Amino acid sequence: MKTLLIIALIMSGIPSMKTEGADRPAGNPKSTRSVVMAPHGIVATSHTLAAQVGIDILKKGGNAVDAAIAANAVIGATEPMSCGIGGDLFAIVWNAKDQKLYGLNASGRSPYATSINYFKSRGLKEIPIKGPLSWSVPGCVSGWEALKTRFGTMEFKTLLQPAIDYCEQGFPVTEIIGSGWKGSEILLRQTPNAAKTYLKNGRAPEIGEMMTNLYLARTYRSIAKQGARVFYSGSIADEIVEYSRKTGGLFSKKDFSDHTASWIDPVSTSYRGYDVWELPPNGQGIAALQILNLLEPYDISAMGHNSPEFLHRFIEAKKLAFADRAKFYTDPEVEKNLPIAELISKAYADERRKLIDLKKAARVVPAGDPILSHGDTIYMTVVDKDRNAVSLIQSVYYGWGSGHVPGNLGFMLQNRGCLFALDPNHLNALKPHKRPFHTIIPAMVTKDNEAWLSFGVMGGDMQPQGHVQVLMNMIDHGMNVQEAGDAARVRHFGSDSPTGSIMSDGGEVQIESGIDPEVKNALESMGHTVRYSKGAFGGYQAIRIDREQGILHGGSDPRKDGAAIGY
Repeated sequence: MKTLLIIALIMSGIPSMKTEGADRPAGNPKSTRSVVMAPHGIVATSHTLAAQVGIDILKKGGNAVDAAIAANAVIGATEPMSCGIGGDLFAIVWNAKDQKLYGLNASGRSPYATSINYFKSRGLKEIPIKGPLSWSVPGCVSGWEALKTRFGTMEFKTLLQPAIDYCEQGFPVTEIIGSGWKGSEILLRQTPNAAKTYLKNGRAPEIGEMMTNLYLARTYRSIAKQGARVFYSGSIADEIVEYSRKTGGLFSKKDFSDHTASWIDPVSTSYRGYDVWELPPNGQGIAALQILNLLEPYDISAMGHNSPEFLHRFIEAKKLAFADRAKFYTDPEVEKNLPIAELISKAYADERRKLIDLKKAARVVPAGDPILSHGDTIYMTVVDKDRNAVSLIQSVYYGWGSGHVPGNLGFMLQNRGCLFALDPNHLNALKPHKRPFHTIIPAMVTKDNEAWLSFGVMGGDMQPQGHVQVLMNMIDHGMNVQEAGDAARVRHFGSDSPTGSIMSDGGEVQIESGIDPEVKNALESMGHTVRYSKGAFGGYQAIRIDREQGILHGGSDPRKDGAAIGY
């Protein structure tokens, strides 16, 4: 009897198995894990080793920017198909001292020697996705330098040492990353430098196997000693340009010596009392702002999460924003007077919203007149004890970028240049020394003029769609920072493209397995082409700042290998 009483007392504190969500540790049916909560700092990345390195930097007295650079360097080694110093970087920084947001565009430009005629003379109607003709100058290292110089407190020697150690001593290949690595063996065998850098005896490393990259370690040591100048005007630039000369690329030393990262002002719109911040073009961040403006008048919370009524409106709003994206998003340093303020205005959204048929999917969506009278990426975010926040995204674009490792440098060169249009009348038309349209976008949310959420969702065209979905999960549906990223997502494919392709059939809606089949049927009855995806959409990381309690809340996407780690 005494034993039965003890069991009864223990069981009285356990939810009944009939209770919704009882199979979750926190009794939450919408979340795969609990929110990470910490008072002093959180680092959220797609790789746990990188997140831990960021925490180590914070514990040594570094700030959020220091931790972000160190973590990014580690991911460049451990997740090389997605990112690395052969790619570009964008960031939004909340500086707690002056209570201000700063935007950084560290994307590179096309070679001076390129032109539309160059491609047309070779019978090419679009820029190849792989190979030397897809290259633009890598901007990542200039981004690190700009961040460190303006806000950092530590030198590259300290920040890059953990990544150097993993490159030399080895790191275990994690599950999702390892699966992608295994599927890329054929690509990596196509060029000798890629094979010797990323294959072991002609094969991809196995999940759980240790992998090294001694070439990248040597490159990181050069940057640690000499800074960004070695990459853009020193021996690293020399090696890249020489490799370009041998393989049919168009790079010159001037392309590298003339490269600069740019500090820019983030832009925003309000959504139900929150100010949502993105970077202006050449990125696609303002598409998220346009979608939010289009959807704000609807009672989203009353429609229910992932209901047919909501998803139909969301998909149609996405089509409208992406029609404008295809026409107006380009490099504002080259194409002047872009109507950015008009595109993200409430008045423009009011006009465009009239095109949404609440019962029928649109097959063709024209761009508006705003003058009113398969990509791989990593995203990370860090918040420190002083509540400085960094929202940082970095990528080589497609998986393994261009497929080319220059010389013995140990990193892939990006293929971001394939996103130029070869139509000379297009705003995103290829020109010498011009930044291409970009998909990678960091984001931040402020409330009452204080940083409230630093977040991002990686994944090519999915990124603005993901930004909107996770924000509405939190703001309209009251989800916590982990639930908001765990919840099932949808992704619309087939909108007009910044490279010139046009949607003519309404595109296709892909949905994750968490979406009810009845919702799929309802969307199809409205004219949408819908199918369940074989994979997952995006990779989310986020940190919410609870100023009332003095606590940070971190969330990390189960669709990736990473985690939010706090201290």
